Amino acid sequence: MNIKEQFSLEGKVAIITGSSKGIGKAIAKGFAENGAQVVISSRSQEACDEVVKEFVSEGLKAVGIACHIGKSAQRENLVTQTMDAFGRIDILVNNAAINPFFGPLEEIDPLIFDKIMEVNVKAPWSLSNLVLPHLKTNKKGSIINIASVEALTPGAGLGIYSTSKAAMLMLSKTQAKEWGKFGVRVNAICPGLIQTKFSAALWQNEKIVQKIQKAIPSGRMGQPEEMIGLACLLAADAGAYMTGGVYTADGGYMIAG
Repeated sequence: MNIKEQFSLEGKVAIITGSSKGIGKAIAKGFAENGAQVVISSRSQEACDEVVKEFVSEGLKAVGIACHIGKSAQRENLVTQTMDAFGRIDILVNNAAINPFFGPLEEIDPLIFDKIMEVNVKAPWSLSNLVLPHLKTNKKGSIINIASVEALTPGAGLGIYSTSKAAMLMLSKTQAKEWGKFGVRVNAICPGLIQTKFSAALWQNEKIVQKIQKAIPSGRMGQPEEMIGLACLLAADAGAYMTGGVYTADGGYMIAG
C-alpha cells in the first residue's frame, strides 16, 4: 500500500458528533473529501440537513442524523440509523461538547456541573460502547476524542470544562488499552483556541486574544480547518500504529510557558 492509499478513507463510514459547524463540520468535510461516507450529527435535524446539502452539492457522500448526544435513546438511534444507511461503521469522532459556564469553580451550579459531565464525558463513553461491536466486526476501527488544551492546563473561568476534558483523555487511554486487542485504535486531539462559535466567549474578549497572540509561537488563533490533517491521519491506515495518544494542535500554546 503506497502512502496515498494509506491516507485514503475510501469506503470508510464515519460518525462525527457536533458536526453541523465548527471543528466537527471541518473534520467531516475533510473525511468526505478523502473518500469517506460521513454522518453529520447535531441536535437539530435542520442544521444537519443544511450541511448534507452543502456536502452533496460538492459531490461528497453524507447523511444527516439528528442526535442530542446527552440523551441515551438518541445515541442508540444514531448508531442504528447509521447502520441502516451504510451497513458498517469504521470511524467515530466524539466532538460534541458543551460549556455553559464561565467563571470561578465555587460558583458553578451542581446541576450545570452534572450536565457538563453528562455531555462531555458520559456521552462519548456511551456512544463509543455502542459503536464498539461494529468496529469489532470489522476487526479494526478508529475512535477520535476531541478534547482541548484545557485538559492539560486549566484556563481562567473554565475549570469544570477543563476537568471534563481531562477525564476524556483518561477515557481515551483506557479505551485504547482495553480495545487494542479488537483492532480498535483510540486517540485524543487537544485543540488550542480555535475560532468557532463554541469558543466565542474567549476570542471575542480582546484582552484574552491579545494575551494569547503575544504568548504563543504562532501568534494567532487557529481555524477549524486546521484540525483536519491530524484527524485524517488518526482515522486512516497511515496512523495504524498510533493509539492511546494525546495530540495537541494549538499553535504552540502548550510550550509557550
